[in-house]
Amino acid sequence: MNHQRLMELGLQYPGTSLRYPFDPDLPVLFVRNKMFALLGHTGAMESVNLKTSPDEAWLMRETYAGSVLPGYHMNKRHWNTVVLDGNVPDEVIEQMLEDSYRLVVAKMTKAERMALLQQ
Repeated sequence: MNHQRLMELGLQYPGTSLRYPFDPDLPVLFVRNKMFALLGHTGAMESVNLKTSPDEAWLMRETYAGSVLPGYHMNKRHWNTVVLDGNVPDEVIEQMLEDSYRLVVAKMTKAERMALLQQ
């Protein structure tokens, strides 16, 4: 898994866009006006910050210790940093990306969610 593939996958979800609000080298996937994936680097490795439930955050950190970390510069209870070093299977990262998108959408108003369905 790499940044390019994550961007391709993330942009397939309804209402998503790729923006650079912090730095030209730091792409961020948004659904409407809410972030759901921040693509960055952890040391020399590519990484991605993804929203998660607190229970899932703990489980992923335990299962993939060293590759799934508390969210860098994020609320560590609700965000994980996933180091794209090959230790976390691509299918798991794809599911984590989808879960992040769904968690952000779930916090939107009903009208915002309905607008996504019409896209």
